[in-house]
Amino acid sequence: MYVNNVLKGKLLESEMLIQQASNNTKEQFANSPDLSNEIMNAIMDALAAHQTMSRQALDSEKVRHGLKDILLGPARLLQETPEQKDRFC
Repeated sequence: MYVNNVLKGKLLESEMLIQQASNNTKEQFANSPDLSNEIMNAIMDALAAHQTMSRQALDSEKVRHGLKDILLGPARLLQETPEQKDRFC
């Protein structure tokens, strides 16, 4: 729920990420420093509502890396950006 609804929802609000998703492969998108920064921003925004999970994510680069893997894998972040929905469906 935290990853699929909260973090992914925040990331899908980023025009920068949406533009990058439409112009890059999944691998390029995954390696974007902007994606890592936006994940950090989404975690900080969610901190008040999801303090325990967010604290674990903020304190651990390993957890953030795992979150990115979930977002790019099962959560289908790239595929759910508006420009990519038609391409991957």
